[in-house]
Amino acid sequence: MGKVTGFMEFERQSEGYEDPKARVKHYKEFVITLKDDEAKIQGARCMDCGIPFCNNGCPVNNIIPDFNDLVFKQDWKAAIDTLHSTNNFPEFTGRICPAPCEAACTLGINEDPVGIKSIEHAIIDKAWENNWVVPQVAAQKTGKKVAVVGSGPAGMAAAQQLARVGHTVTVFEKNDRVGGLLRYGIPDFKMEKSHIDRRVTQMEAEGVEFRTGVFIGEKLTEKGIANLAKKTVTPKELLKDFDAVILTGGSEVPRDLPVPGRELNGVHYAMEFLPLQNRVNAGDKLKDQIMATKKNVLVIGGGDTGSDCVGTSNRHGAKQVVQIEVMPQPPEQENKPLVWPYWPMKMRTSSSHEEGVHRDFAVTTKEFINDGKGNVKAAKCAKVEWVKDEATGQMKMQEVAGSEFEIPADLVLFAMGFTNPAGSILDAFGVQKDNRGNAKASTDGEGCYKTNVDKVYAAGDMRRGQSLVVWAIREGRQAAREVDQYLMGATVLPR
Repeated sequence: MGKVTGFMEFERQSEGYEDPKARVKHYKEFVITLKDDEAKIQGARCMDCGIPFCNNGCPVNNIIPDFNDLVFKQDWKAAIDTLHSTNNFPEFTGRICPAPCEAACTLGINEDPVGIKSIEHAIIDKAWENNWVVPQVAAQKTGKKVAVVGSGPAGMAAAQQLARVGHTVTVFEKNDRVGGLLRYGIPDFKMEKSHIDRRVTQMEAEGVEFRTGVFIGEKLTEKGIANLAKKTVTPKELLKDFDAVILTGGSEVPRDLPVPGRELNGVHYAMEFLPLQNRVNAGDKLKDQIMATKKNVLVIGGGDTGSDCVGTSNRHGAKQVVQIEVMPQPPEQENKPLVWPYWPMKMRTSSSHEEGVHRDFAVTTKEFINDGKGNVKAAKCAKVEWVKDEATGQMKMQEVAGSEFEIPADLVLFAMGFTNPAGSILDAFGVQKDNRGNAKASTDGEGCYKTNVDKVYAAGDMRRGQSLVVWAIREGRQAAREVDQYLMGATVLPR
């Protein structure tokens, strides 16, 4: 490495944030990217550790020590080439990935890990500023046609890889804009949608066709699904017109909480709430937007989606925001000798939490209370404890006697995760499902990502279930390689 003793000389410097009081007044990104000299120092902290666990900690296997060193040397052009060799969309991951690479950093065993995510963010932003991100048009066409169903990160990655080796690729999206949950699940203050738009422009120049407002299936059955679709294309039609199909839709069925009062007005899934604000930010005019303004908001679920609900509610001007989680509060600091290099369980405070929220753990929701007019006014909750079942060895939840309490709530948002993709799409194709309701397709051996249906592949959340953007990109890239191998008998695409 360029600075052999850098990890002993320099401390970790994290990206800066706009003040919470200022940023809750808008929906723009508020992260302050590292300056060139700051990124150089952060790159110098990379240890040349011999076995870079960060590479394996990263689902797309970014060549992290190499681009760290290149940033230290201020060779930004080579840095973006190295980053793009494994990751189609580092502007997505550099903003919203939780950075499992940093959890696996060797320096992180006894010091703060290298700020890998901040370096990645700096590299791709500089690449766009200097017009280094350009279309990579295939030298010749193969004559093969591939349909990609779903335009989230898995679909976009698969489509771009296949187009670059000469296939004619069409991406079908049921919504009115490209991006999947990147577009309508991630709030703009975490990732502005211009990042998606300019990648779409690049991909169109590479030959990818995007068809929005198209639902792939037999008919629209699930409530809310494809509510913006203007056209339906059946799997039979798709398989007739294309040489291969890749299913890359999201895990869209939310986990419900069927307790008394669930039917009351004001009780919603997070994905009934979050996309509406993104649409308004994009210029859409909505008649019935769900708003948190001057309301007592209760967010149920302690993950990223819950955090996004907190941030959006604060921007609406909520009276107060409470977030509860049924699991116990994690430790403030992980046990590094026990968990490294794996993703640790520890207390995490997001930027949205810093903007204002009361968090409570080991809480179960028993009932939603009616205000007498069919609206929710409060949630009846209780504390729980997790005890080991002697018979099975599993941890089981039990309510703490006498611990019931109420939380005022005019708006309740379920952010407890997603169980599986929309079943109608898989059923329409006749794709077998695993025991979780996802498309059944292996990632090992011959025929990776291939379903039981001829010519049909599955990748991303459609196959693995609810996961990270970086995993979606990995699976999209790998599925593209398998499809290219299937169509051509050989492939030059990386795995």
